[in-house]
Amino acid sequence: MQIDNFKINQGKTFIIAEVSANHNQNYEIAKEMIKAAKDAGADAVKLQTYTADTMTLDVDNEYFTIKQDTIWDGRNLYDLYKEAYTPWEWQPKLKNYADEIGIILFSTPFDKTSVDFLENMNVSAYKIASFEITDLPLIKYVAQKQKPIIISTGIASLEDIQEAIKVCKMQGNEDIILLKCTSAYPAQLEDANLLTINDLKEKFKLDIGFSDHTLGITAPITAVALGACVIEKHFILDKSMGGLDSEFSLDINEFKEMVKAVRDTEKLLGKISYEMTEKKLKSREFSRSLFIAKDIKKGEIFTEKNVRIVRPAFGLAPKYIDKVLGKTADKDYIKGTPLKSLPNEE
Repeated sequence: MQIDNFKINQGKTFIIAEVSANHNQNYEIAKEMIKAAKDAGADAVKLQTYTADTMTLDVDNEYFTIKQDTIWDGRNLYDLYKEAYTPWEWQPKLKNYADEIGIILFSTPFDKTSVDFLENMNVSAYKIASFEITDLPLIKYVAQKQKPIIISTGIASLEDIQEAIKVCKMQGNEDIILLKCTSAYPAQLEDANLLTINDLKEKFKLDIGFSDHTLGITAPITAVALGACVIEKHFILDKSMGGLDSEFSLDINEFKEMVKAVRDTEKLLGKISYEMTEKKLKSREFSRSLFIAKDIKKGEIFTEKNVRIVRPAFGLAPKYIDKVLGKTADKDYIKGTPLKSLPNEE
C-alpha cells in the first residue's frame, strides 16, 4: 500500500503529526505547525474536516454535555466543536503549502460533505476517527473513493472492526490500515494494551498502527517494537500556547525525540537474519578453540592439561576435544599455538 509517495510497512514507520485543534483558530499557527512537523521528522500531517453543524446539534441539554471524565467535561458538544474545528477555507491552502515543502497532508472527514470537500483537495488518504467506526454509511462513502483508509479502533468492539472492514472490502477497497487506539484524553499507560497490535494483525491480515493519546513517547516506541507500521500523535508548537488538545500533545522537541526514537527502534528491529556477514565472521575470532596449553613432545598423550578450550578461535572448534584427548602426538607442539587438525591427520 502507498499513501502519496510513502510505501507503508516497508521498513519505515509512517509518522503522522495530528494538528487537531492546536492551531487555536489561527491560520498562521496552523501553517507554522505543518513546517514544524516536517522539520521534526513527521511523514504526514493530519487535519480534521468538520464544522460544529456537521458534527452535532446546536442543543444545550444533558445529552449534549460531556460527562466522560475527560479534560472537556462540562462542555457543550456544539460549543466545543465550534471552538476546535479547522476552518475549511484554510485547508486547500494548507494542502498546497504541505505539497510545496514536501510533507503529506490528509484529513479525517466526519460526514459526506467533508469527504466531497477533501476529494476536491485531492488528499491521498482518509482517516476514520475512533468515534466514527460505527458510522458505516460514512465508511462506505469514504471507501468508494478508492484511496487508503486508516481506521482508529478506540471505542470499537471486535464486531465493529469486522463490520468496518467488510464495508470497505465490499466497495472494492482493501487498502485498509487499523490503528490500535485508546479513546481517553489523555490515556493511561495501563489502558494502552499494545499486545493487541499483533492480535489485530493476525486476525485481520492488515497493516496495523497506533494512534496514541498517552503522555510522553514510551507508548509509540513500544508500539513500533511490537510491529506498528503507523504512528499518529497529537502535535503542538508550544504547550504554553494552550489549546483544547495541548495536554496530550507533543511539542516540537518532544516530537523530534519521538521520531528519533522510532527511527532508532527500526534500526534495532532490522530484519530476520542468520547471515554470516564479514563482520560476524571477524567477531568469531573471539570465540573459543583448541590451543596447546603446555609444550608437547612427539609421542606424548593429549590431555586436559596440555590441550585446552580457550579464546581466541584460531584452532579446531571445541566440539573436537573428545577426538583429541587420549590420542598420541605425532609431532612436537609448542605452548600457545592453535591445534588446527586432528592427531594423525596432519
